[in-house]
Amino acid sequence: MPRIDSHPILKLPEGRKLVNFFFNGEPVEGYEGEVISSALMALGKSTFSYHPKDGAPQGLFCANGQCSQCTVLIDGIPQKSCLTPLAEGMDVRSLRGLASLPAADEGLKQAERRALHTDILVIGGGPAGLSAAYELGKMGFQVVVADDKDRLGGKLVLQTHKFFGSEKDCYAGVRGIDIALKLEKKLKKLPTVTILKNSPVVGIFKDRKAGIYKDYDSYLLVEFTALVVASGAREKNLLFPGNDLPGVLGAGAFQTLVNRDLVAASKRILVLGSGNVGLIAAYHALQAGMQVVGIVEIMGKINGYKVHADKIRRMGVPIHLNTTILKAEGAALAGSLESGADIRLCRVLTAKVDDRFKPMPNTLLCYEVDTLLIAAGLAPCDEFLRQAQSYGILAIAAGDAEEIAEASSAMFGGKIAAYNLARMLGKKQELEPSWLSTKDILKSKPGESFSRSPLAPQAEWRPVFFCSEEIPCNPCATVCPVSAISLRSIRGTIMDLPYFSGHTCIGCFSCVAICPGLAISLVRKLSDTSAEVVLPWEFSVDFPDGQLMELVGQEGEYIETAPVIGRRKNPKNNTWLLHFKTSLNNASRIAGIRVQAEEVSRPLVSKPYQDSSTDENDPIVCRCERVRLAEIVAFIKENHVRDINQLKTLRVGMGACGGKTCSQLLDKAFLLAGVDPAEVEPGSLRPLFMEMPIGEIVNEGLSRIGGKNAGARGAP
Repeated sequence: MPRIDSHPILKLPEGRKLVNFFFNGEPVEGYEGEVISSALMALGKSTFSYHPKDGAPQGLFCANGQCSQCTVLIDGIPQKSCLTPLAEGMDVRSLRGLASLPAADEGLKQAERRALHTDILVIGGGPAGLSAAYELGKMGFQVVVADDKDRLGGKLVLQTHKFFGSEKDCYAGVRGIDIALKLEKKLKKLPTVTILKNSPVVGIFKDRKAGIYKDYDSYLLVEFTALVVASGAREKNLLFPGNDLPGVLGAGAFQTLVNRDLVAASKRILVLGSGNVGLIAAYHALQAGMQVVGIVEIMGKINGYKVHADKIRRMGVPIHLNTTILKAEGAALAGSLESGADIRLCRVLTAKVDDRFKPMPNTLLCYEVDTLLIAAGLAPCDEFLRQAQSYGILAIAAGDAEEIAEASSAMFGGKIAAYNLARMLGKKQELEPSWLSTKDILKSKPGESFSRSPLAPQAEWRPVFFCSEEIPCNPCATVCPVSAISLRSIRGTIMDLPYFSGHTCIGCFSCVAICPGLAISLVRKLSDTSAEVVLPWEFSVDFPDGQLMELVGQEGEYIETAPVIGRRKNPKNNTWLLHFKTSLNNASRIAGIRVQAEEVSRPLVSKPYQDSSTDENDPIVCRCERVRLAEIVAFIKENHVRDINQLKTLRVGMGACGGKTCSQLLDKAFLLAGVDPAEVEPGSLRPLFMEMPIGEIVNEGLSRIGGKNAGARGAP
């Protein structure tokens, strides 16, 4: 797959150093410091290893260190390629069979035992963790923030779109990548806060200590008084045949490849799930020059914001409701190495479902794609919270670890968590009553939808609004320099819809440029038959004035083809504004510009789908140990299982991911076996959150963090 060499939003890094390394003995190149999984995907390698149980191809799924699908041999040691930076001369090999222990080439090093002491340990450097750490640091607490990535911000660093919410409370109208930098800049000004990047927390212990895998090469104990768990969420997988194929990616993994590592991970994509994550991932794919054949949603309504869905449909991506995935199929790629086929997804079969979510006969469609994005929801990473609370440790959750919601809510939630924790620790900190209501508004689900009255273009500029559903968002109202945009007072919150409330629009186009949903246009009358329409554009502008473009309505319906008569860029919002000359009658109905042609989303003609009981049509539940659904259901029935730990007999949950992925799918297995999941005892938490070499635990504290006072309270 090629790398991304241009992007309408992201700045391409300069001065990156190419290094030579080996993959299965073949000399190849990548960029120094990028994670190995991204380097391999950029080389078109979709199969990283082969499972020892049945030789099944293993590829990238989460790109977040949560699963183990990307594990390879790196200089003879099995490691997750999505967490390991590339270095000159590395020997990377596919795992085949079980790994063997390397020969001991040096004795144990007797390290000085060292511990880092702090008041509060914050697990996770995403929006909630950074916000909590900032507030606690301002109060004078000694704070350590431990994050598993080399950049702070969590999922913010993957978000190239502008955020919804309140401009005052959570940077609405600002892109996620820029919000991450703002939060980090604020935090670094506090001398009471220590930041440990590339340092995941791997364990919580009863004596109020946490084990940290610092820089992925040394083990450190941190002693703390209280804990903030802001470790985010992990993506859920779904049960369908072929769900384990290389090319079946979590939506977050795709965004990591495209927006963080600038790897064109795909050519043709189908998205499963119409929540905001899936809708946004589709938009990011289009921005990076990839084709999106459609979005599949089993429910009868869109799960994300309508304004997101409308934006995607305007660009030429259909959303198929009441539709499910029947099967994903793979094939060997041309040019695979003789030592093993490079397998990747090649087609996906879908079907309409009835009101009981059963596939309907004669509705099968087949799509040729190389990537299926799973955007089926998130599960909180709350293991450390539960473990700490079971030990009686003072711990509080923030962000997705507390409740799955938008990043705007997570930022405000982190602030509230900090004040709650401070009070528990004896600080007299008063929580403003409005903060709780603001947090609730920011995490609100979409409300009612309303129809808008048509606008007749006049000689003066007028904004036209294409947001018709109540969501928490107000940047268009706050950015207008003449206060000509207001929220219609129904709820009395930022859930209310905007409207033009003034007598004069000065034509500054700020509202068009800042709108996160690209849901505002400006129109004015040019003559009795023509009008000028201004639309936002976040794609390449490598076309001349006079270029004819297809213009569409709010939900993607074609309206007319019109020429570009001008363009300007709003530098603050990094958004282009394109001017079109259109017919007068259509001007106020035009909401967007089609990005991809209709034929991109056309399915293949396919034979009727014949289900069978073969392994090929039995989905994988436990990816690490390759345990299938039918085997688990049969075991539950035969052994009257009411405790998930009993499934370890089949090795379910015993793999390298520690049960993080399969645990989200086991309820379905129990339901199919006739058991209410509420009656089932949950599985025991693993002692360590992720795997790490035993030698680095033995050599605890070998790596120093600071100067001569390292290890002293508050001076790591």
